Amino acid sequence: MALALATILVLIVLGSALFHVLSPWWLTPIASNWGYIDGTVVLTFWITGVCYIAIILFMAYCVFRFRHGPGRRAEYQPENTRLEWTLAIATTAAVVALLGPGLFVWYQFVSVPGEAVAVEVVGQQWQWSFRLPGKDGRLGLSAPGYISADNPLGLKPNDADGQDDVVIEGGELHLSVGKPVKVLLRSIDVIHDFYVPEFRAKMDLMPGLESYFWFTPNRTGKFEILCAAFCGVGHPQMRGTIVVETEGDYQEWLKKQHTFAELSTHARKVSLTRQ
Repeated sequence: MALALATILVLIVLGSALFHVLSPWWLTPIASNWGYIDGTVVLTFWITGVCYIAIILFMAYCVFRFRHGPGRRAEYQPENTRLEWTLAIATTAAVVALLGPGLFVWYQFVSVPGEAVAVEVVGQQWQWSFRLPGKDGRLGLSAPGYISADNPLGLKPNDADGQDDVVIEGGELHLSVGKPVKVLLRSIDVIHDFYVPEFRAKMDLMPGLESYFWFTPNRTGKFEILCAAFCGVGHPQMRGTIVVETEGDYQEWLKKQHTFAELSTHARKVSLTRQ
């Protein structure tokens, strides 16, 4: 019985290792500068994988080595200082090895380079909207109290910096390849999570707070935006698109977008027409 149980434990280890090696569930091809994140994930798999294999094989050894037999009696040993120190040091080293690289990458993730262009991402049930700075290079102020049918992102109406802001409600966000971007994240209702798998970009949007990170898209193409935090019945449909293109194509797209001032003027005209 002990031999069978030990054999089963060994087979579990072999099966787990083969599943990891042969599994199709690998990371999507990266499309930004965050290869550090992939390296951290791989390192985590190696550390946890080695610990997992060592523990299971140690269990198999103990089951077989200390199996019941005639004349064998259990020995009570309440303390083992050497074993306790060994386990404490090994555990501390493993935790440092897991947390250290992650903290280093996190510091880089939120240390935005000075040349990065600010882009605001606004999450609401259940769509993504975006705001880009206009010719002045600055985003205007916003607050939940300004949100209305004519001002869905809540921009401050009389803020001069916000009049030329480009507002994209529920459409595609275009970015220029090779240009660093500071992503400002804001939610106007519940908790959302901005996630683009190819960029390794993932950050929560908290109501009342503004979170951020940065990245540099390094190849052109279309990339899907997902919400990685359950935000209600429409959560699976909360998707968007980022288009990364050359600088020339990006500028052509930007010329076709509307500013906050233009949208406000149009909304006033529609309101007067209805009256």
